[in-house]
Amino acid sequence: MLSCITREMKLLFVHECFGAFAGAEVNVLLTAAELKQRGHQLAILHGRQTGKSESTWRETFAECFPLPKSKPAKTVSSTISQFQPDAIYVHKMADVPVIEALVRSGRPLVRMVHDHDLYCMRSYRYNPFTRKICTRAASLYCVFPCGASLARNRGGVLPFKWNGYHAKHKELALNRKFQRMIVATHFMREELVRNRFDPAKIEIHAPVPRSAENLEQSSFSPRNLILYTGQIIRGKGVDVLLEALAKVREPFECMIFGDGSARAQCEALCRELGLSDRVFFKGYVAQEELKKYFRDASLAVMSSVWPEPFGAAGLEAMRHGLPVVAFDAGGIREWLVDGHNGFLVPWMDRGAFAARAEELLRDKKLARRLGEQGRQFARERFDFAQYISGLEEMFARVIAECGGKEMISTEPACKA
Repeated sequence: MLSCITREMKLLFVHECFGAFAGAEVNVLLTAAELKQRGHQLAILHGRQTGKSESTWRETFAECFPLPKSKPAKTVSSTISQFQPDAIYVHKMADVPVIEALVRSGRPLVRMVHDHDLYCMRSYRYNPFTRKICTRAASLYCVFPCGASLARNRGGVLPFKWNGYHAKHKELALNRKFQRMIVATHFMREELVRNRFDPAKIEIHAPVPRSAENLEQSSFSPRNLILYTGQIIRGKGVDVLLEALAKVREPFECMIFGDGSARAQCEALCRELGLSDRVFFKGYVAQEELKKYFRDASLAVMSSVWPEPFGAAGLEAMRHGLPVVAFDAGGIREWLVDGHNGFLVPWMDRGAFAARAEELLRDKKLARRLGEQGRQFARERFDFAQYISGLEEMFARVIAECGGKEMISTEPACKA
């Protein structure tokens, strides 16, 4: 039985963009929708608009406050004055003047750390040339020899932009003043501790997908369909996935759902490897449309070579009863148990990845068994209602600690 929150909360979400884009945005929307369903008032202070599913976001948030490019701190202050939130829930936001204004507001601050942006100047925690995973805390090493001060500028006129170490240092110092930092895995908790965050202020709340009891079990058809869902950027290792698939001798089809800066490069590599008749890039597809592919698939793959903070795409596949093959990177090992719900492959080992995928394609009985065990594992360990209740209770504690209303009831008889 879950505890319940007895009073309504006013929560201001803060995020760098507005609308669908990637995993962080899925979490923002699902979390907000469920909190709204439970009677809480929500508003969002946001950066750029993505142009995708924005109407759904507007329906979810009672009030939306866009951040201007100039003098954003003034908008932060006016938004807080107008909405009067009990607590502020920050997601991805690297704008130091915005964070500074939030800290100055004196409101209870909670941050969901979705990835490595907060403490890594490159944002992906691995060397872009060697692809070796970094295990250092943020320091002057990031400037030299890492060279992270010069980064790719994806949205600007020039191809590169300057990342200031002092700005990152200040951003970290401001975030250490937050009342709570929320992470998805023990791996991410250790990353924050390494960067001198107070362990007592870090809580683990895995951002699980919405419960899916009515999802159909996959057919594991002779089609031998392999699914990849996620961004197509260098850290996600789609190029490494293609090199592994080129080693698979069993007939298969692979659908790659998602978009990103490395898509054109990966499509060219796909042609070069002679995979164009078996691997298809489908772009961004809505969740409802994805379901029909999950119903016909034999396995899901995660090829991330950066240290994944969590890897929600793999958990989503498990909910559909699919086994997962993934590289052992970051927090993936906290939900992918080798030989139980899929296969955890040594980092960047293309041959082992191909062998495990081929084993599941050949042995449908094994694939079904691992898929069902994964589905049961997801039900038991990653429940959406429990995730939201955990967040509710955390917010209530933080508000009470900061002198706000007493809002939490821990009576076990109250159902979510």
